[in-house]
Amino acid sequence: MKTYQTYDSTDVTYSDATPTKEITAKLSLGDCKDILKTLEDNSIDLIVTSPPYADSRSGSYGGIKPDKYVEWFLPITTELMRVLKPSGTFMLNIKEKVVDAERHTYVIELILEMKKQGWLWTEEFIWHKKNCYPGKWPNRFRDSWERLLQFNKNKKFNMYQETVMVPMGDWAKSRLRNLSETDLMRDNSRVGSGFGKKIANWVGRDKAYPTNVLRLATECANKNHSAVFPEGLPEWFIKLFTKESDWVLDPFMGSGTTIKVAQRMMRNSVGIEILQEYYNMAKSAVNEKEYFLLEEQPKYEPNGNERSCYLHRGEYRRFPQEEVAKP
Repeated sequence: MKTYQTYDSTDVTYSDATPTKEITAKLSLGDCKDILKTLEDNSIDLIVTSPPYADSRSGSYGGIKPDKYVEWFLPITTELMRVLKPSGTFMLNIKEKVVDAERHTYVIELILEMKKQGWLWTEEFIWHKKNCYPGKWPNRFRDSWERLLQFNKNKKFNMYQETVMVPMGDWAKSRLRNLSETDLMRDNSRVGSGFGKKIANWVGRDKAYPTNVLRLATECANKNHSAVFPEGLPEWFIKLFTKESDWVLDPFMGSGTTIKVAQRMMRNSVGIEILQEYYNMAKSAVNEKEYFLLEEQPKYEPNGNERSCYLHRGEYRRFPQEEVAKP
């Protein structure tokens, strides 16, 4: 028997036969264009990243001019396509900047060039920033959203939609209580679009599939990085596109938000960062190895007038590698 101490300072004793799971986080310092070449083909399940926007983060990343952005980024997407599994997904957080009073087209140009590389532009999600930066401009309103572009190598890819379902809401209680004749049959669109709905299909459901708009506040706690997205952003896509022990990659790791979340969710990860300062921040927030202990808790389910013991699948519990010395 061995005794370990969990992160909440609780002593856990278990035998060598107790199932454990090892989760790896591989962090690299350098240019992702070079480091990506060291990764194996078809080894990554999900890529989630936010590269520096054009002319942005000039104090930290040097800034890439809008007219040169596509040329700069395409060699990176070539490597990303190579390392992504055929069943994998690439999520790109990016948005056009304003140049000479109009939106630049470098994101549109990048999408078109990536399609020439063989990428499928499968979907576009919107990140609605609930606490967007205030301001006033003579010809536009404040910016409260960003793009999250989904790219795939194939039309069929891993997607676990049930993991991100949302509660139906209180409206369903009253709306579904008394159904009309129309509600009991498929009601086709009046505009001839081919779409239709059958309200009766929602009876008995407590969850629904979400929209492609994610409403999350921007990250305010991390003052040491120029552009940190909230943990909820990579978490949502990690749930949607991966399972435990899958591999997640962030080639523009920054302070390590994606890697930190992936490890907490029991996904292996690879993070690349070109700046020493941000790399050090990520290293301090993420362990190269994390170990999770499978704790099987007995739960009882009713069986007629008796209660039968049925052991459900246990949950993994995170704990350090070091064994606790007992007096």
